[in-house]
Amino acid sequence: MAVSERTVLQFSSSLTAKVHPLVIFNICDCYVRRPDQTERVIGTLLGSVLPDGTVDIRNSYAVPHSENSEQVALDIDYHHNMLISQQKVNPKEVIVGWYSTGLGVTGCSVLIHDFYSGEVPNPVHLTVDTGFSNGEGTVKAYISSILSLRENQQAGGRQAADRQLQLAAQFQEIPLDLRMVEAERVGFDILKTTMTDKLPTDLEGMEASMERLLALIDDVYKYVDNVDEGRVAPDNSVGRFLWDAVESLPKLPPAAFDKLVNDSLQDNMLLLYLSSITRTQLTLAEKLNTAAQVL
Repeated sequence: MAVSERTVLQFSSSLTAKVHPLVIFNICDCYVRRPDQTERVIGTLLGSVLPDGTVDIRNSYAVPHSENSEQVALDIDYHHNMLISQQKVNPKEVIVGWYSTGLGVTGCSVLIHDFYSGEVPNPVHLTVDTGFSNGEGTVKAYISSILSLRENQQAGGRQAADRQLQLAAQFQEIPLDLRMVEAERVGFDILKTTMTDKLPTDLEGMEASMERLLALIDDVYKYVDNVDEGRVAPDNSVGRFLWDAVESLPKLPPAAFDKLVNDSLQDNMLLLYLSSITRTQLTLAEKLNTAAQVL
């Protein structure tokens, strides 16, 4: 008779994911445009798997659905038609998972995840907290880990093959990397706040970026001084990173660097001036057109 020797809980291996800020902006836009009776928005994530195994999420589209506490219904035909259209534009982008708005996962998330598991093995579930439950828009990524029992059985004094008994599936958070250029970070910082008076202009965005850069440089100065005076233990990896950052700077004399910054600033001012003139002309043309129609 077979006797169970020991039981071990096993989980599937975790992944890492990297999401482009365009995906976050697209999800928030779909949430704002959702129907009034819809509490959350779900959709498909597109991207690719990098050579190191990282899931690179670069695009997304919303999928109409209806759900209640017990069941959820997806518009599968719409999902497949959108996928075909997306792959005509970007053939290299494939399904890597799905997203939903809200904080964390719900009971219906398991049903939706089962559907996407049939579309792609081990899909990534991305959540965006558009309700600002923690005071900001939290973005997290999950995978469904299989909780199983491994039983080592013996029969007639000989060890038989292990048997896997799948008990349930649970969502396990995975590391998420959100990288963006400075212009995208300005918009993302505004998007994370619960409310804002107005959108910053190009000059205000540049000012905020320069203030952040000065704060980072000040932190680097403090760290280097603390290491030099022995208050902080040196870290070789940090030292190499700082050395690479310094070496990447262009070798320009101060006068040439000032001229480069001033020229760029003048270009931005000229663009603002031209855009203001264009906006004024359009407004004037609209008023003249309205007056002509009245007459």
